[in-house]
Amino acid sequence: MAISLFDMFKVGIGPSSSHTVGPMKAAHMFVSAMVAQNTLSRVATIQINLYGSLAATGNGHGTGPAVLLGLEGQRPESVDPEFVRPRFKEIIESGELLLNSQHSIVYQNDHHLTYHRLKSLPYHANGMTLETFDAQGKTVYDKTYYSVGGGFVIDETAVGADRIVEDTTMLPYAFSTGKELLAICEKHDFLISDVMLANEQVWRSEAEIRQGILSIWNVMQECVSAGIHHQGILPGGLKVKRRAFELHRELTNRTKVDLITPSLAAMDWVNLYALAVNEENAAGGRMVTAPTNGAAGIIPAVLHYYKNFCPNSNEEGVVRFLLVAAAVGILFKENASISGAEVGCQGEVGSACAMAAAGLTEVMGGSPSQVENAAEIAMEHNLGLTCDPIGGLVQIPCIERNAMAAMKAINASSMALRGSGEHFVSLDKVIRTMRDTGQDMLDKYKETSRGGLAVNVIEC
Repeated sequence: MAISLFDMFKVGIGPSSSHTVGPMKAAHMFVSAMVAQNTLSRVATIQINLYGSLAATGNGHGTGPAVLLGLEGQRPESVDPEFVRPRFKEIIESGELLLNSQHSIVYQNDHHLTYHRLKSLPYHANGMTLETFDAQGKTVYDKTYYSVGGGFVIDETAVGADRIVEDTTMLPYAFSTGKELLAICEKHDFLISDVMLANEQVWRSEAEIRQGILSIWNVMQECVSAGIHHQGILPGGLKVKRRAFELHRELTNRTKVDLITPSLAAMDWVNLYALAVNEENAAGGRMVTAPTNGAAGIIPAVLHYYKNFCPNSNEEGVVRFLLVAAAVGILFKENASISGAEVGCQGEVGSACAMAAAGLTEVMGGSPSQVENAAEIAMEHNLGLTCDPIGGLVQIPCIERNAMAAMKAINASSMALRGSGEHFVSLDKVIRTMRDTGQDMLDKYKETSRGGLAVNVIEC
């Protein structure tokens, strides 16, 4: 089975890849199946059931609106973020849902959408079922889906395949562990980005790959810019004020003497880049899952650091950075999880931190073993990180957590580059430890808002 860079980095909308992007994709898959079966015209009503983490934090993550717009034919990579909330309001007020934007059915939100907050489906915490009925109440079509992190979606027939993509393409340099990846690099005298670039060419030409990666980078830059220029209070009720606008204005009006110390001048800017992305995510803006929305600010922040503060940075470096980051992300996806609902925030922020550290290390001249070391350092110091969003919103502690992890990624890269690449703990062992830690973690610390900060901080 094969995973592409373009599976790991997907354009979507906030605030969550698993709770917004995934459910919208699942709903779109569901309605598309009915169109293919030519059964859409028979549908009179629908029942939407959300379970586990999707139910527990679905309101704060916009899961309901995402599902409804997916049923209307919208896709996360193309829907206008400014369209989502107004259209959801129209559906609620009109009592009409347009399946695939063409078939009208009666929809009552309180009756046709149910949040099963204390019940989970057997396979994954992010489960949902969709069932349509004809005028006589007979089932027309039903399906169970799991949103398994990073916008990846599987249905009930693919249970057990959440860590892979159902693609039987044979890769020229297939790897499933860090050890195998390093062995390929040593055998062929490759950098990690060389391995990924060669593998990606089974799906696309080299020119298409580079253009696609730069398009992803462009969306990341646009997200930072949008976050910097937007002001106000984030939606959801916590009354969290956006900080990126003021921080950007302050930084552009200050000299290095005004900063904490001149040698740490870049720190404020890295914080700014991460805050801007995750504030935009919390507001439901256009994002790149990297590898998830909850951790979407880390890789863009470190890439901006590379572009703006590292000598000799260039487009080629951006391409190679994201190729390496994707390679590390694939290791986490295949051997553990990138889902906060499954392993806590260590699987989201921890994975993104490792991916960013690895990417930066290669483009700064690091060897494959130094790249692997950087990823290991970054993940090792995110082990046990819980997912406990206050109010079920991707705001506190998520926004600041991305800024902290971006700095940690840069530090991990620096430490690896100062070393020889030899180290005691391997990346594979850290990934396995993260998986095991996630399995041992109480469910209340895995994106349910029933533990940690979510219950120890008054929401209003």
